[in-house]
Formats: sequence, C-alpha cells, structure tokens
Amino acid sequence: MSDNQNDNIDPTSPRKAPKPEPKKIKGRELKPSTLMMGHGYDPTLSEGSLKPPIFLTSTFAFPSAADGKRHFEGITGKRPGGADGLVYSRFNAPNQEILEDRLAIWDGAEDALSFSSGMTAICVLMLAYASQGDVIVHSGPLYAASEGFIAKVLAKFGVQYVDFAAGATREEIDAVLEKAKTMASDAGGKVCMLYLESPGNPTNALVDIEAVRDARDAALDWSCPIAIDNTFLGPLWQRPLDHGADIVVYSLTKYVGGHSDLVAGSIAGAKKWMDPVRALRNTMGGICDPNTAWMLLRSLETVELRMQRAGENAIKVCKFLAGHEKVEGLGYLGMIKDARQQDIYERHCLGAGSTFSVFIKGGEAECFRFLDNLKIAKLAVSLGGTETLASHPASMTHLSVAEGRRTELGISDNLVRISIGIEDADDLIADFAQALETV
Repeated sequence: MSDNQNDNIDPTSPRKAPKPEPKKIKGRELKPSTLMMGHGYDPTLSEGSLKPPIFLTSTFAFPSAADGKRHFEGITGKRPGGADGLVYSRFNAPNQEILEDRLAIWDGAEDALSFSSGMTAICVLMLAYASQGDVIVHSGPLYAASEGFIAKVLAKFGVQYVDFAAGATREEIDAVLEKAKTMASDAGGKVCMLYLESPGNPTNALVDIEAVRDARDAALDWSCPIAIDNTFLGPLWQRPLDHGADIVVYSLTKYVGGHSDLVAGSIAGAKKWMDPVRALRNTMGGICDPNTAWMLLRSLETVELRMQRAGENAIKVCKFLAGHEKVEGLGYLGMIKDARQQDIYERHCLGAGSTFSVFIKGGEAECFRFLDNLKIAKLAVSLGGTETLASHPASMTHLSVAEGRRTELGISDNLVRISIGIEDADDLIADFAQALETV
C-alpha cells in the first residue's frame, strides 16, 4: 500500500505490503473518490511510476523455496488466510489486487474479488455455495442470464430454486423461505443462498433488503449468505451491505467501467464470504485480466463524476418523458408511484440512478419505430456508459425468458430500457422528442 514504509514491504510483491486501514488525515477518514487516486499502490515499488504499470506476466518468482511453499499452503487452504504474496496470475496479480482493494472501499467491504465478467462473478459465486439438493431463493426479475443459470444450469446438478417478487413484504418473504426450507429438506439439502437484484433488470423494481435480512435471521442458519446484484445503482446510489446484505455483486462493465470498452465483474463482502469463492476462482480461473484491471483503475477515478452527471441528466429527461402524450409510464426511481416501493427507496437508496424503463403507448412495433429513429442515443444493450443507450428487453436481453414469465415480471412488449449518459441533457430531450414523433 502507498502509505507503508519500504522496510515493511513483502519481498514477493512488486507493489504492495500488508493492507493498512483506510487513510486518514488528522482523524478524518478520506472519501472513496479521494482514495481512488492512489489507494493500494506505492509508486516507489514501480520505479516511481505515478500510475500502476500493467503487469503482463503469468507467474511470479519466489525469493526462496520456503516462500513458495508458504504461498501454496495459503492458496490450497492448508493454511488459512490465502497466499502471502504473488504466485500465479490465475490466483492473484498486482493490477487485480489494487483493483480489488479499491472496489472494497466503495461498499465498505472487508474484501473483494474481480472476475472476467459480471456473469462469471455470479456463476462462480453460486457454484461456491450451492450443492446437490440445495435451494437458492431469489428475487424477480433478475437479469435473464442470471435467472437462466439458476433455472437451467444449476438445475442439472440438483439445485432447486424458489423466487419472490421484488417488492415482497416481510410476511411474503417468510412464506417463501418456509417453502424453500421444505424443498431443501425433502432433497437432503439446505437453503444455500438468498440472491437479490435490486433494482431489478429492466423494471427497476426494488427489493426490501432489510426485510430479507430479518426473514433470513429468523428462519435460516447464518451460513446462508444474502447476495445482491447492485449494478443498476452501485457503487454511488446504494450500499447494500449497510442494510443487511452479505455480498454485493457488480457487472463492472456498466457504471464502474463506464466507457463501454471493457467487460468485467466483481463481488465484495466480509472475508469469510469471499474465501470460498476465491478458492473456486483459483481452480476455475475467471479472474479479471491485468489490462482490464488497469482500465478499471482509470475508470474508478471518475466514477463519481460520471454517475452524478448521468443522474442529473436522467432527472431532466424523465421530467420530459413523463409529460409526453406517447409515453404510458416510467419505471424511474425518482418518480415512484407505489407506496411500498417508495418506502424501500427512501430507506435503501441514495439516488434515483440513470437507468430506467419507459413504456411507450402501443407495443413492439411502436418501440421499434422509436428505437430506429434515435439519432444521439445508441440502440444497444448494456448500461452505465458515457453514452446514452436504449434497447427493447422483451426482444433482446430478456428474449430467453418465457413469454408468460416476462408478463409476470412486468417485462412488456411496450417497455424500452434507457441508460442515460453524460451528453447534454437538452440534446437528449430533443432526440427523444423527434423519435417519439415517428411513433
């Protein structure tokens, strides 16, 4: 770390020493936006380079055979605590370790792990905790690939699931957990994970994390973690670990990467929750590559600025869309009409975000006409980039979800998902206005 003295440096690492507490100045704990400029990196360990170099190496030389043995004892779990130094790039490497140190800061987590994509993070996370006969309880809607992995892939290995609507009350969640416990008992397993996505993709439906935590604590063993995909609002507009979640999941491709030029994912939480996932990642691979990690370090320096600008733009755009005669409704967290959802928003969220759904009067044909006539906004999936993106979930990202299930989740044919970027807000409004004229 950058505030350690050189005589404390682990000789097996070209850039870091034992992890210090977050930096303080005269007792003041520094903000994440400040720590993104240097936390976890000491320029004196890399020839004075202000920014971390990209470490393009597959393996690392050990000072001695004893050091190599000690590191592998940690990697293989023969000794708790993991590797003391750098070993092999499938396990750890400098760029990835710096990235993970900084990712943990945003959510107030003890530890973080980086992955080659958001879905890699989700799949390895679930595989680390699920066994034959187990049951995963999840909220709905989920990103289609997440739901598909649970329902189709894990099912092949004897893992079952039961779901509940995003806005479920404590009583409704209690009932679902009782059902899940019965299913698990009958199959000789356990309820292994509560997996949430809040806001849900693409409807922006919110999950009451605190109610899920209270229900878990009352009904299940503490070994069952609550994991949550925080991609739509994180890391700026929601901190799930503060409200009872144990593990926070990100597609770093979105707001954290923020430039639509990389694919990556992460999870963060207490070390006890990270260790089983790290062990499986060590075996399977899937760690983020060094170049992508370096690009994410660049992006983390401006994530707060970008998200703030996008959020401000979204407010202006949604005020325009809300009053347009060809718009039937908005799934925007700054304009919630449901009392239950508003209550969750006020307790859990720090901002309304910049990704939302707009319901256009008509159906698929009208949505396609709107999308095909956009001039500034790009017709593309993904979200959280510097540019504004628009897509049609029912025929694109959620096409693999059965039509009946889509209807149940509110993913209708007249829903368009929009991710607002950092362009001029008035230019975006003009673009949406002219595209709506063609509908």
